[in-house]
Amino acid sequence: MPVRVTLIAAARGSSLLAERFDDDRPLDQAGWGEVQRAAHALVPLAVAELRYCSPTPRSRATGDGLGLTPLAQPALRDCDMGRWRGLTLGEAMAREPEAVDAWLADPYSTAHGGESLVEFVQRVGGWLDTRPADDGVRIVAVAEPAVVRAALVHALRAHPSTYWNLDVRPLSTATLVGHAGRWNLRFDSHHERV
Repeated sequence: MPVRVTLIAAARGSSLLAERFDDDRPLDQAGWGEVQRAAHALVPLAVAELRYCSPTPRSRATGDGLGLTPLAQPALRDCDMGRWRGLTLGEAMAREPEAVDAWLADPYSTAHGGESLVEFVQRVGGWLDTRPADDGVRIVAVAEPAVVRAALVHALRAHPSTYWNLDVRPLSTATLVGHAGRWNLRFDSHHERV
């Protein structure tokens, strides 16, 4: 049996318009409410043999709120946004419009002084591809939506620009089945989560 990795996008730490690059804020009240409402459907994922999370407060809190007690993985951290860390996209655009345009257009761009999109996808993909190869092992990872997007781009061997076309909502899940270099995206019905 192949390895099964279920990725859960962390609950909200702020409204969508107030999202900041490399945001280290904890879950807000709305985020806690989302976790409580989703818990019934997601708690069965706690049967996974291995449970991980991004090293952000909201990822850990989401995992703990779902009963996963996840282990933080540095490789699952959000993209290093350099000098844009803590800014919203609008604030970065107001300060450096040409740099933001370059970053959005070129997946190799490090216009912000941090990690390029390609480097980010490779880092997250490296984590994914080094998961235990034991047949049938189940893994669950709670991560920032950006990390889930990067994992999907890597797993599907999609062009890096595909990253911008993936809409990962808080507490949404994606399951990858396979092993290093050969992943399939699996869609489960709500009654078949484990």
